[in-house]
Amino acid sequence: MSNKDMIKISLKGGTTIEVRKGTTLEEIKDKVKEEYDALIVAAKVNNNLKELNFTLKDNSQIEFIDLSTSIGHRIYQRSLSFVFIRAAMELLTGCKVSVEHSLSKGLYCEIDYKEPINEEHVKAIEKRMTEIIDEDIPLVKNCISKEEAKNIFKEFGMDAKEKLLKYREKDCINIYSCGWLRNYFYGYMVPSTGYLKKFRLRYYMPGVIIQFPTKEQPNDIPEFVEQPKLAYIFREAEKWGNILNVGYVANLNEIIEKNKIPELIRVAEALHEKKIAQIADEITNKKKRVVLIAGPSSSGKTTFAQRLLIQLKVNGLNPITLSTDDYFVDRELTPRDDEGNYDFEALEAVDVELFNQHLTKLIQGREVNIPSFDFLTGKRKCNGNKIKIHKEQPIIIEGIHGLNEKLTKDIPHDKKFKIYISALTQLNIDNHNRIPTTDTRLIRRIVRDSKYRGHSALTTLRLWKSVRRGEERNIFPFQEEADIMFNSALVYELAVLKKYATPLLKEIDDKEPEYVEAKRLLKFLSYFKSIDDDKYILQTSIIKEFIGGSCFVE
Repeated sequence: MSNKDMIKISLKGGTTIEVRKGTTLEEIKDKVKEEYDALIVAAKVNNNLKELNFTLKDNSQIEFIDLSTSIGHRIYQRSLSFVFIRAAMELLTGCKVSVEHSLSKGLYCEIDYKEPINEEHVKAIEKRMTEIIDEDIPLVKNCISKEEAKNIFKEFGMDAKEKLLKYREKDCINIYSCGWLRNYFYGYMVPSTGYLKKFRLRYYMPGVIIQFPTKEQPNDIPEFVEQPKLAYIFREAEKWGNILNVGYVANLNEIIEKNKIPELIRVAEALHEKKIAQIADEITNKKKRVVLIAGPSSSGKTTFAQRLLIQLKVNGLNPITLSTDDYFVDRELTPRDDEGNYDFEALEAVDVELFNQHLTKLIQGREVNIPSFDFLTGKRKCNGNKIKIHKEQPIIIEGIHGLNEKLTKDIPHDKKFKIYISALTQLNIDNHNRIPTTDTRLIRRIVRDSKYRGHSALTTLRLWKSVRRGEERNIFPFQEEADIMFNSALVYELAVLKKYATPLLKEIDDKEPEYVEAKRLLKFLSYFKSIDDDKYILQTSIIKEFIGGSCFVE
């Protein structure tokens, strides 16, 4: 074999190997898989994401993607849902499968069938999935015309996919085949069903949860943990979607096209206001003294807290706000993370003892000298900010540790009211392609960081992994401790955020490691028609906290 038939491949750690032109990533993966701790499902080739059946023709740099990464996790989850859809369609003739949202570290799905599904149905689907996986059926991608895709979607009753084709800019579309079933998915797949051996189905009335390995446990299926409050808020989001008649992106695009967006915005905002008023009524009726608000990054906590404060004032109360930031320990006492950096998100970064002393005194009607923290000097100081409240004044505390009982350990449980807030979108791309709540929050943060902090989208993406790690440690484990959950997502918001986020994401150079994620988000936003006129959005809207113009953000 001549040298011109060979190409050089640079691998992780600086290793270089020579292979034949036309070698697939899968063939190279088999040579290096022992160096990885989890299943390899894709690769970056010269910083572009590729499936493992991609053939190499030139000298390339390769970085394999395994299940310990967000990209790998999404690919595995997406591929597994394809097998689930096929198995369900084979066993329950005429059924329609809907991939809804994440729940209990799995994927919650519903099956519309002539009768309600039960545990026996789920066991049968799981058995059929195992058979399909054992057959190691190739997942084949073909680029076909929009017209041909339209006929496929009609054949399988995939109405939402058919409607969305109208808004696709390209003339062709990638369709995947798993045996007899052809379908469209937003993103890449594993080469064949044989990669998907680790999964489990769980009947979760009225649907089913698909369980699979996580990024944190890439080689195991985590133990199922019930999340009834989160499940309820997702059901409420689905109900809101039905009220607004906007379940999928194509529905939203049609409303924008028909110039009906002002009404949709008004109704969506009214739903938020009604929910906040109900929460204020519950706090008032139960005579709660300490209101704790927590949620992951870019949930809209600032706006929510201010709107709740207003509704409590409507109820005749006069709440005060208290910031845990003012109770940070001095810089030299701040704990450090695994990389040796100050960990301001750790509970130990807060002087919990002093915080509880002050809360106790305030509830008892005693005067307290509230400190302030100087972030420049790293020292806490007292500026004579003395506060005294009467017995009916609630104290609103917003912070990442609000749901953690240790933060307010000295306050009786019956005095506290805990609120979890997150953007749990009721909108999906179509029946089989969901919009992760994380994506909505990330796009919100990219826009906000650019406007208020001078950060580029690249900077935000680089920080996001650390942000998510902090959420996993300090927020998500406590979300079921909440007395109530508030869904801050607005069904129209991604169509608004698109015009702000798109140019920021396009600035990311294709040499940057974050380029793949930027490219994915740009493709995701391309499905939306843009709402270019913000005049219908109220200054009190949560979305204004991110795009600007909020009456609550200076």
